[in-house]
Amino acid sequence: FWMFGHPEVYIIFLPAAGAISTILPVFARRPIVGYEWIVTSAIALGFLSFGLWVHHMFATGLPRLSLGLFSAASLLVAIPTAVQVFAWLATLAKGRPELSLPMLYVLGFFAVFVAGGLTGVMVAVVPFDEQAHGTHFVVAHLHYVLIGGFVFPMLGAAYYWLPHATGRMPVFGLGKAAFWLIFIGLNVTFLVMHWTGLMGMQRRAFTYPADAGLWWPNLISSVGGFVMTAGFALFFLDMFLQKRHGRSFRRDPWRAGTLEWAIPTPPASYVFASLPHVEGRAPVADDPALPARLAAGEGYLGRVREGRMETLTVSVRDGAPEGILVLPNSDPTPLWCALSLTLFFGPMLAGLYWLAPLGLILAAVFAWRWAASLALPADPEPEDAGRDTVLPLHVAVPDQPGWWGIVLLLVADLVAFSALAFGAVFLSLYTADWAEAPALGLDLLGGAALAAAALAAWMGGRGALAIAAAASLAAALLLGIGIPGASPSGHATGALAAALRGYGAIHALIGAILAAFALVQTRRGYVSAVRSLPPRAAALWLGYAGATGIGALALLHVLARAL
Repeated sequence: FWMFGHPEVYIIFLPAAGAISTILPVFARRPIVGYEWIVTSAIALGFLSFGLWVHHMFATGLPRLSLGLFSAASLLVAIPTAVQVFAWLATLAKGRPELSLPMLYVLGFFAVFVAGGLTGVMVAVVPFDEQAHGTHFVVAHLHYVLIGGFVFPMLGAAYYWLPHATGRMPVFGLGKAAFWLIFIGLNVTFLVMHWTGLMGMQRRAFTYPADAGLWWPNLISSVGGFVMTAGFALFFLDMFLQKRHGRSFRRDPWRAGTLEWAIPTPPASYVFASLPHVEGRAPVADDPALPARLAAGEGYLGRVREGRMETLTVSVRDGAPEGILVLPNSDPTPLWCALSLTLFFGPMLAGLYWLAPLGLILAAVFAWRWAASLALPADPEPEDAGRDTVLPLHVAVPDQPGWWGIVLLLVADLVAFSALAFGAVFLSLYTADWAEAPALGLDLLGGAALAAAALAAWMGGRGALAIAAAASLAAALLLGIGIPGASPSGHATGALAAALRGYGAIHALIGAILAAFALVQTRRGYVSAVRSLPPRAAALWLGYAGATGIGALALLHVLARAL
């Protein structure tokens, strides 16, 4: 749980950091200080967040060496966070700040989030955490970090960008009152919880001894909770009143100069009439005539061709235009595909495993239809993209978004597989009754079929694609059925074997669909040396499935011999 949950806690801070880095220089009336340092720190924060999850398990009896390493990593994460905070404070110190409504929430962020960060340093130290773990001190720390680090910036962002969506300004008196109610209520509620936590009050308990001295501080926290709730209610009332009765304005009421204010207010359905060429972080401030020129069609893709919805694909290295991405028009297929995946994952989470295959089948049908609708029967000619630029359509771009989507999906998938493998090794080393586990069953035929599918896909050609589709389907069936062995519900070894076989089966099944799609598209003439995404995607997926499948079988084999 924590291998997912703790990176998530840090990753939700990233959009908040982006909002602060956008809002702060506008109201400080100067460019942001240390922009490169802020970006580098955000990347470092995302990277470090994957190595901190054990600090939620300091009190579970882990080896002391592990505790020391993860404690050090938990303390280390304070460095990139502090770099960002000091850069923002330097921007305020060197500017001429204006106390607008969004700026109030940014200042509230500084006060609350920094306090939560300091208590985070405290709970990262093992001796202190072993005493405070499971108490209201941790509850207070969590809410200071999450409300201060995410909610306050997002409320400020709502007041900053909602005028752009509605064309009306907020009712300032209500918004200011809402801020102070939320700020005061938060501190009254959770500042007191640090005290009750240090007094030993356990979390996740609905009552406590009458003589523990906790009655008054809990009453104070309860009053603070009602005050904070009233503040949030006033915030939503203000949002409603702003939409109905706010003061109208023309464009860019904050004098921001960033790109989003170059479109009409409220925005048209197409957002930009033509796409801008951007070389700085404040293009409207650099060129005040930019909005008018974009509305006149003087940017990229300034004319409608064949009723298409389209945008640019750009290089991941320097943002230079690479191709014209044609989007599906009013086609609900992507939505149905997403809902089908919900029908798969929802029953899996609820334990309704008999219903999950229906969602998977529907997702495969809609994904097939979606991908087929974007294919072209012939190599497209390059087209005029505006600004004296000629670009190919996206199907003729080697590194098109579909390719990068699969690459990044497999990177995330590899993180999940690594977590599963780590769990297996960890259990085998530190679980007392692991040596009494029943024997593991190894599906070597399924692994061999996966390897054959991966090899055939990489060979290329129609015949190889047919072999890849058949071999990966056979691998899915063999791994899905499995062979007799330990029961998944009887011991961790059986659960591990079932999870690894299921992992291989689902990836083999997806690989079979991708290979079959590539084969059909090739035979229909929708694949060429230029339009090569379907077979490349199938080869990449099956290569990954084969490598992880063989790795999973090797891991099971090593653990079986060790047992």
